[in-house]
Amino acid sequence: MIGVTKEESVAWVQVKHPPANALSTELLTQLDERMTELSHDDEISAIILHGEGRFFVAGADIKEFEGKKGSDLADGGQALFNKLESFNKPIVAAIHGAALGGGLELAMACTIRIATEDAKLGLPETNLGLIPGYGGTQRLPKLVGPHKAAEMMLTGLPITGADALMWRLVNDTAKDEQQLLEKAGKLAKTIAEKSRLTSERILDLVQEAHHGEDFEKGLKKEAQYFSEVFDSADAKEGIGAFLEKRKPEFSNR
Repeated sequence: MIGVTKEESVAWVQVKHPPANALSTELLTQLDERMTELSHDDEISAIILHGEGRFFVAGADIKEFEGKKGSDLADGGQALFNKLESFNKPIVAAIHGAALGGGLELAMACTIRIATEDAKLGLPETNLGLIPGYGGTQRLPKLVGPHKAAEMMLTGLPITGADALMWRLVNDTAKDEQQLLEKAGKLAKTIAEKSRLTSERILDLVQEAHHGEDFEKGLKKEAQYFSEVFDSADAKEGIGAFLEKRKPEFSNR
């Protein structure tokens, strides 16, 4: 259900659960396992998450709902998506077809999102008499604002990838799936070429700013991390390369 291929320092994580790539319990367990492995893989500096077939992820596996406890479903999904949001390596979500319900919640937990212009993104849980349970009610308002988020969740209506760019739900769009994967690959490769130490620190500081309420605490952490990276071998290499007008070669280990 979850495939992983590696191209130099970039890992491509594929969701494989036809026909809609629904988020079954087994799929979420495999995703957790594969991402844990990648977090410890010293050869990987960036990750691309995408779905095989017609969709990114069209939602949760509703067939599994019967006999399940809502608290177990919500707790498990939230734990995994919180883990992805605070992951130690950047994750680029490449969205085509549809990212609905849990699929959009998964994408929102990623670092960066790119979507095809005609992709459908939404949280349609109200159509089932439900509400989002994997973090959607908390992440969507921070991305598109409270009023647009309320409209999307109350109506259950999706928006296109083009509209998602306008609402800053995604970082960029592509005209089709081929261009989508090309853009995602180029972006991930550019990120992977940077110092892994700086990437890890930036990701942590972005989460501090996103979730923290103490601006001064965030500044102190920034100063602490700046001091750490300033004295690192990667900083010496980067500064030296700039002065010598050459491309830096970071250790990334």
